[in-house]
Amino acid sequence: MGKLLSSSIVSGGRHFSNFHSTLSPSVNTIGTHKSVKRTPRKHISFDDALALFNKMIGKYPKPSIVEFTKLLAPIVRMKRYSLVVSMCSQLELSGLSHNVFSLSILINCFCQLGRVDFGLSVLGKMLKLGVEPDVVTFSTLINGLIKQNKLSQAVSLFDEMVEKGYQPHLIVYSTILNGLSKIGDTDRAVRFLRLMEERGFEPDVVAYGTVIDCLCKNGLLKEALHLFSELKVKGNRPNVVIYSCLIHGMCNKMMDSNISLNIITYNILIDAYCKEGMILEAIDIVQTMRKQDIELSVVTYTVLVDACYKEGLVSKAEHIVDMIKKQGTGPDVVTYTAIRDGH
Repeated sequence: MGKLLSSSIVSGGRHFSNFHSTLSPSVNTIGTHKSVKRTPRKHISFDDALALFNKMIGKYPKPSIVEFTKLLAPIVRMKRYSLVVSMCSQLELSGLSHNVFSLSILINCFCQLGRVDFGLSVLGKMLKLGVEPDVVTFSTLINGLIKQNKLSQAVSLFDEMVEKGYQPHLIVYSTILNGLSKIGDTDRAVRFLRLMEERGFEPDVVAYGTVIDCLCKNGLLKEALHLFSELKVKGNRPNVVIYSCLIHGMCNKMMDSNISLNIITYNILIDAYCKEGMILEAIDIVQTMRKQDIELSVVTYTVLVDACYKEGLVSKAEHIVDMIKKQGTGPDVVTYTAIRDGH
């Protein structure tokens, strides 16, 4: 560890030296307060944090970088990213040497501001200065790259991270897995799931669900069912999201095979969604039925009305009742019972 990463990873931020002039004004342009309340830094207010920073930066000798880092962390939690970038610049100009924690905070701020290129430049600078990055440093950059849809760079950085002996935590794996699934790269998503296992991480229900959803959306139902079976064999209980993905996948497969879904099949789907409180998904099914000119039955409406009332969606329930009347189907005794119970 400690060797410079490849130029393809850190070359994105050649203009790092000018960052403080482009992102934020100097901290000194903000008014200095006369006094600082003795508040635990975890709960410090913005005004107190700013006053304390100005007080600390003016001391001689100055407090250590560790003390400044303790102050920067709560300001980051306030989402004052540009200000923290400016503060880090001022610390450097005042002669203080950064450590891995302060530079990781700076990288996080750049990523939050959508400037991952500057974040990568900070990483390069860390390595040149002999400051050893940690897992959090890499994880922050990987997450920032994925947010900017730079998945190839994120995977490359992940690979270099592992090659240099860093042990990624589960969140890093999950982040990349989500990225691969979003772009529909099913092969790499499955391979990455296997990679997690090889490196000692047992994929959880969420990880399996992410890949199963990706496979279903890309018409690979057989492969999705294989992962579903594998999940159950390992003793994990699939959640409603996984079942929903598989149900949608099966329905799409049937339609691709010119097998028409009938009112009974749709009612089963709607009932399943409603029992899980997934009303919007149930309404999506209703919209699909309408597009296919399938007339909704009173059973369909009753299930929806009952579910809407149970979820507190009274206006939606009343809208559905109006739809029943307009269609001429007419609410039956079960529907009226659901309406009465809802009120």
